[in-house]
Amino acid sequence: MTITHNPSTKQDILQYLLKQSQSTAQALAEALEVTPQAIRRHLKDLEGEELIEYRSVSTGMGRPQHIYQLSRKGRDRFPNRYGEFAVSLLDTLAETVGKEQVGAILQKQWERKAIEYRDRIGNGSVQQRVAKLVELRQSEGYMAEWYLLPREVDSNSTEQFILKEHNCAISNVAESFPSVCGHELEMFAAILPDCTVERTHWINDGEHQCGYLIKLRLSRGEG
Repeated sequence: MTITHNPSTKQDILQYLLKQSQSTAQALAEALEVTPQAIRRHLKDLEGEELIEYRSVSTGMGRPQHIYQLSRKGRDRFPNRYGEFAVSLLDTLAETVGKEQVGAILQKQWERKAIEYRDRIGNGSVQQRVAKLVELRQSEGYMAEWYLLPREVDSNSTEQFILKEHNCAISNVAESFPSVCGHELEMFAAILPDCTVERTHWINDGEHQCGYLIKLRLSRGEG
């Protein structure tokens, strides 16, 4: 395959890695008929965009060889219908076992997700944990961000943070089964047990983002 348009080379690299699972820079250069130098520049750019990742493999006396593959973010660049499938599956479950049972299944799923998040976030200040939570959400396809709210002068208020998600990775499911959003709110509260978590914005209400106010609880004797 001959590449005639330079801007498409990065997409060709992503498509090749999707089909082949992994590749070296040299193999990519040969397959796409691009110079190794140009391929390495594109690989560096794609790595900077977090669309690919690599592991180093020792090949004997020479320098370790980099084996490239798509990152999760890179895979998400390709169209998929997982959301539609998930909704169809949940609809089938609701018809088969009933909506209440499906609700219990979804509740259990979010409880498991909360345990996974807590293990990965670990300990630290509220700010450190909120920042780590946002990183995890970003890696899962949520366009998440956070910022610290300024404290009022002469106020006994504690630290407060805003968590925003401009994209919902499970929007199809949330539209058909809005209860998952309630479970998500419960999950945030469970992984930040020393905080209160309140929803301030909701995409399902027609807003452009989901927003959460995270507030550190006052210790006894404060406030």
